[in-house]
Amino acid sequence: MQVSINTTRRSLIKSAVAIGGLAAMPAWARGVSHGPIRQGFDEVSGRVIDLAVGEGPIAVAGRRGHAFAVNGSIPGPLVRLKEGEPVTLRVANRLAEDTSIHWHGLLVPFQFDGVPGVSFPGIKPGETFVYEMPALRQAGTYWWHSHSGLQEQAGHYGPLIVDPAGPDPVEADRDYVLMLSEFTPLHPHTIMAKLKKGEEYFNRQKTSWTDEYPLSGADRRMWAGMRMMPTDIADVTGSTYTYLANGHAPSDGLEYLFKPGERVRLRVINGSAMSFFNVRIPGVRMTVVQADGKNVRPVEVDEFQIGTAETYDIVVEPTGEAHTIVAEAMDRSGMAVATLASRPGARAPVPPLRDPVLLTMKDMGHGSMDHSGMDHAAMGHDMPMGEMDHGAMNMRDTSTLPADVKVGPGLDMVSAEPIDRMGDPGLGLDKIGHKVLTYNDLSALEPNDDSRSPSRSMEIHLTGNMERYMWSFDGKKFNAVADQPIRFAFNERVRVKLVNDTMMAHPIHLHGHFFELVNGADRMHQPQKHTVIVQPGGSATFDLTADEVGDWAFHCHLLYHMHAGMFQVVTVASPEGVA
Repeated sequence: MQVSINTTRRSLIKSAVAIGGLAAMPAWARGVSHGPIRQGFDEVSGRVIDLAVGEGPIAVAGRRGHAFAVNGSIPGPLVRLKEGEPVTLRVANRLAEDTSIHWHGLLVPFQFDGVPGVSFPGIKPGETFVYEMPALRQAGTYWWHSHSGLQEQAGHYGPLIVDPAGPDPVEADRDYVLMLSEFTPLHPHTIMAKLKKGEEYFNRQKTSWTDEYPLSGADRRMWAGMRMMPTDIADVTGSTYTYLANGHAPSDGLEYLFKPGERVRLRVINGSAMSFFNVRIPGVRMTVVQADGKNVRPVEVDEFQIGTAETYDIVVEPTGEAHTIVAEAMDRSGMAVATLASRPGARAPVPPLRDPVLLTMKDMGHGSMDHSGMDHAAMGHDMPMGEMDHGAMNMRDTSTLPADVKVGPGLDMVSAEPIDRMGDPGLGLDKIGHKVLTYNDLSALEPNDDSRSPSRSMEIHLTGNMERYMWSFDGKKFNAVADQPIRFAFNERVRVKLVNDTMMAHPIHLHGHFFELVNGADRMHQPQKHTVIVQPGGSATFDLTADEVGDWAFHCHLLYHMHAGMFQVVTVASPEGVA
């Protein structure tokens, strides 16, 4: 299966004509719940774009399920826009339930941000909502997805590119989109119900009496004493997921053609509901040129971890006959695969899954006690990790928490020493033997537009009770604070520290804004992002200029975490004299 951006561009006119009227729509778009849904996507562009949300059965790699699709495909069409130009997006709801589209990463008036209950009421069945976007203020790689219920898990998402008004600083001979996601035959609410009954339901990598994990007996007693699992990396795993590249399973043979010596740009989008991916192309060096739609100073790496909702643009110069693009799930339970091919059908070996990841003391909030990299003998003591009485450690010492963190059944762990982990490559990648991207490697290509020091600081804790599958900010689920938003004055400059009091990594997304990572880069070149991974038991810090008026969603982008309560609303007040 070949992919060519030139081909998809040529198909634009055909696609636009196809969606120009309801009479030309496929059966599913007219509310018929049968018929195939296409894997892969077309491209739509122009000043007026029509999108229709439908549903029906789908088969992926021999597994069947029910899906939501936009314009008949999963992912939905690539929406291609132009910086400096306005656009009207008409979204028709052919479902029997409410739907919505959020334009992830786009700076838009808040009433067009597409979050039901926050920025608009949602789109009722049979209705068409018109998003009237003023001239776009940005370029870059983004995506779109439903913000209604759990529809995103069932296929309601797609890529979005805004081409720059002027010359693109990234030069490439070919320009491809690689959108990563998952398929499951299970209904999303079935998954949620199973997680509520037992959060380890999908974990097929638990420790046992017969496993081969490099854990001593003392280590195992330590983890047992803490009532925790060192393999608790992901809530939903390859036990039910088929990992997808542009909607295609590994067996579909997705390929991107190139000629040796060409520069190939890959726009990598993590459009999954619950999966982090570790992306590498064995034998090919990758240059990261954009993060979350913003150009960065080029960084050469061999691998990078991409959290749910993040995007990275990379440039590669393949020379062989074929190279495998590997997107391995963070817990090593499966992978999405595609091929850079110099001719149709050329293939390179697919590497096997690497060993499952094991959590460390750092991931449990004891940053200074991360024994994994210590030489105990050289330090004058040789007590092995397992002989330390970790089991006696208090994993829920709430005395260290700020007063505004609610202590209750929704909080089962507190990070005792949550160190800044933006220099970490991601779980399982710290001893990989080649260069892996970290946030500290990123710096903005162009100077930022706000040189002010923050006038206020705030700390937000990411909290949860994994056994009960409860997730929250500051110990409070969204339904408890729905009428108590996080408030910012207009144009206020605030430093925000996110502290992760859980054993899971969380991709935290703020709508309507970009924030600057405080990562050691000079203030004018701190990289701007819309989503930041906060590593387990650690912290991440960003500076925010609150200059987009309105109510904005702020949440973990792991779908079931958000659904369970790790969600808040940020309100940016209007300046005086502005409605």
